[in-house]
Amino acid sequence: MTDWLDQAPEAARLYLNGKRPEEIECMVSDLPGIARGKAMPAGKFARQSRFFLPRTIFHQTITGGWATVPVPEDATEPDMILTPDYSTATAAPWTADRTLQVIHDMELQEGGPVPAAPRNVLKRVVAAYEARGLTPVVAPEMEFYLVARNTDPGHAIEPMIGRTGRAAAARQAYSLSAVDEYGGVIDDIYDFAEAQGFEIDGITQEGGAGQLEINLRHGSPVKLADEIFFFKRLIREAALRHNCFATFMAKPIENEPGSSMHIHHSIIDADGRNIFSGPNDEETDAFRHFIGGLQHHLPSVTALLAPYVNSYRRYVKEFAAPVNLEWGRDNRTAGLRIPIAEPQARRIENRIAGMDCNPYLGIAASLACGLLGMDEQREPREECNGDAYDSDQGVPRGLFDALELFDSAHALHDLLSPEFAKVYSVVKRTEYDEYLQAISPWEREHLLINV
Repeated sequence: MTDWLDQAPEAARLYLNGKRPEEIECMVSDLPGIARGKAMPAGKFARQSRFFLPRTIFHQTITGGWATVPVPEDATEPDMILTPDYSTATAAPWTADRTLQVIHDMELQEGGPVPAAPRNVLKRVVAAYEARGLTPVVAPEMEFYLVARNTDPGHAIEPMIGRTGRAAAARQAYSLSAVDEYGGVIDDIYDFAEAQGFEIDGITQEGGAGQLEINLRHGSPVKLADEIFFFKRLIREAALRHNCFATFMAKPIENEPGSSMHIHHSIIDADGRNIFSGPNDEETDAFRHFIGGLQHHLPSVTALLAPYVNSYRRYVKEFAAPVNLEWGRDNRTAGLRIPIAEPQARRIENRIAGMDCNPYLGIAASLACGLLGMDEQREPREECNGDAYDSDQGVPRGLFDALELFDSAHALHDLLSPEFAKVYSVVKRTEYDEYLQAISPWEREHLLINV
């Protein structure tokens, strides 16, 4: 029998350095993007070709509660079949033993992909492009905060303490000195990423106190979503080594900018040409229609790009977050930005998604909006050449409104999967009900004795 490690990426084999792994973490992404699965001895993993988890893991809320979804499996909790995707095998270099992580494909017992699985949702959207002879390419940017350890939810989140003994400073965007404040964490991020075979395009200080951005090289949407899924865990582990937390909350600290996951898009045809650029390097109909699709359909998928009540705290004017769906060339006030690039690298940057979104779902939603725009030949509005913050063409400002738009977006449901759309909506509404049971410090301060 062929050794399964022969199918693993070179980085995983280099990490093992000729030795056998000791443990395998078999994992999938749930709706929030949390890794679910099983850890097992490597010898046992090598002897089996699949394992099982209940399909209802996709009905679980971020609090650990369970939504009641009107689908047959909610009552009986049948298993789904998980088979390893060996191409995703990667090191877990923070562990004490030789551990590899492997993402698994999820199928129904009767055959076919599990509809509610986020990775399958993205695969479904990519397949829709492939059916049209197209290959989508994405490049994500990941923003996050390094913060002081916080074990009491009643306490406000504070910036981490840097090597100088001072709290990380805000308003230091692109400062190399600010990056050096937490150089130890960044060194571990680089070391872990190298061990896992991930290529970082760059790390910069963002505008918030302790806020960083990591850019990843462009590539396949599923591969890049896998990497973000792995990266979130990698970054958290690097932070814990230095007595701080890494957080991907959209808005963790009051009066500081939020954290986004900007998504750059381009599309390649069967001949390897970028369809956003014509034979004379001009912008094409496909380029305009993709923008038009984003402008028209993004409000309907904002619930996927901004999945929590906290997500909407990020959409504040003048806090480096878009509150509009305008488009413009090299214009960072616009929700849809066209970066400076050569014609063969012409791309569209969606700046709406928060870093708290599930990467599979965020990328799938954005690609689906652009594809619908091309199918519908939707023309964009006029380019915004000024301050797009003045625009009133915005995204929903709260989760409940976003879910109302999502529930009525049937064309998008067909692309993403109607069953997924049903499950997602019920889970998010259950989370919203859970949130309403929590009383915030603001309410206690201003309402307790004043109303």
